[in-house]
Amino acid sequence: MLQRSAIGFASLAFQSLLAEERLSQSTKQTHLPARAKRIVFMFMKGGPSHVDTFDPKPLLDRDHGNPLPFALPKVTFAKQGNLLKSPWKFRRHGRSGLPVSELFPHLAGHMDDLCILRSVHGTNPAHGGAALKLHTGTDQFVRPSFGSWISYGLGTENENLPAFITICPTLAHGGVNNWGAAFLPSYCQGTPIGNASLPASKIRMKHISNPRISPALQREQLKIIHTLNRDYNASASPELALEGRLNSFELAFRMQTSMPEIQALSGESSITRRLYGIDDPVTEDFGRQCLMARRFLERGVRFVQVTHSDSHVQWDQHGNLYQGHTKNAAEVDRPIAGFLSDLKSRGLLEDTLVLWGGEFGRTPTVQGSDGRDHNPHGFTMWMAGGGVKGGLAYGATDDYGYYAVENKMHIHDLHATILHLMGLDHERLTFRYGGRDFRLTDVAGTVAKEIFA
Repeated sequence: MLQRSAIGFASLAFQSLLAEERLSQSTKQTHLPARAKRIVFMFMKGGPSHVDTFDPKPLLDRDHGNPLPFALPKVTFAKQGNLLKSPWKFRRHGRSGLPVSELFPHLAGHMDDLCILRSVHGTNPAHGGAALKLHTGTDQFVRPSFGSWISYGLGTENENLPAFITICPTLAHGGVNNWGAAFLPSYCQGTPIGNASLPASKIRMKHISNPRISPALQREQLKIIHTLNRDYNASASPELALEGRLNSFELAFRMQTSMPEIQALSGESSITRRLYGIDDPVTEDFGRQCLMARRFLERGVRFVQVTHSDSHVQWDQHGNLYQGHTKNAAEVDRPIAGFLSDLKSRGLLEDTLVLWGGEFGRTPTVQGSDGRDHNPHGFTMWMAGGGVKGGLAYGATDDYGYYAVENKMHIHDLHATILHLMGLDHERLTFRYGGRDFRLTDVAGTVAKEIFA
């Protein structure tokens, strides 16, 4: 009766563009007091080596060249040799005295802001499965990304922008599934800007303007489309997919005025541009991504992902560990430090959760003569801001850095903790599809409350 009446839900949605849009896309009630309002995920594609960055292992240095003194996992990605010490020195910084390798001289100044998670672990030693696991909670199936779950749970604070944006995402190893909405409503899907094969200076939102039709005429076209579909839904069962498509038309129309302004970094001061390293060819690319991320976050975008990658697998040093990690760290160190400083100066870090890491770590054993293999069994990610304790190292791997052994944090636990910080109970954030209730953490997940400030 409601579907066919003049006040039917579908009619209201099409007629005013408010009912469904406000229910689905506007800010929603949280399950818990939210410590963070927004999140930025800095994805280091390929798997940074934790034993060369944030997890020093003195015994690895001492026993360099000796065999690993315990059993390897049942499944390994490739053949491994003896122990390989880190070519970089670790030093303690800040009041907390947290150690970081000399790969990150700029980020070293922010160790009191970082909550270093040293016991993260997954299940898949291959890039594709591990990247999917990190982004969606599963390494086998097509499931919503955790950015999409957060968009579904919290909505957006700016109706002229998507709730979830991914900047220069990689098209490999999961590709669009890493930011897809799967069975969640279509507005939850990440909106990509560029991809990893394009320099950040060249990326633009595709089709953001229509050179042939004026905005006024576009507005009239949308009115006609909504009128036609309103009549269709008044006489048939409403289709959520159709409503989602119509809402996407409306969002695309509004984005024409908001998106170009955000992407134009020319309005930023020279001091800010230097802070992010845009004045240096080495750091310019990732610096642009980070600065663009800040501009999206401060305008109400809920989830922003920036990806450090290229047409290859950036941090995947099966050989040439020293050259590869030196290059990669130099490209991201200054932009990340600048990003944290900028958020703090603007009062945004307190309620912005910053997450850094790759799909897995690397082995303490050597591959070839000077590389490391994939290691999902124990690796490091870090958080900052958003209600977590700064200057804290949480969890631990074994004496050589192969397995997580203390306060182990599975990917499901990581996701549960992130959702909790955003005010969402991972056991209550569900969506019924195909006859059962799905959630990001499946049937697992424990919140690591020990890291909360």
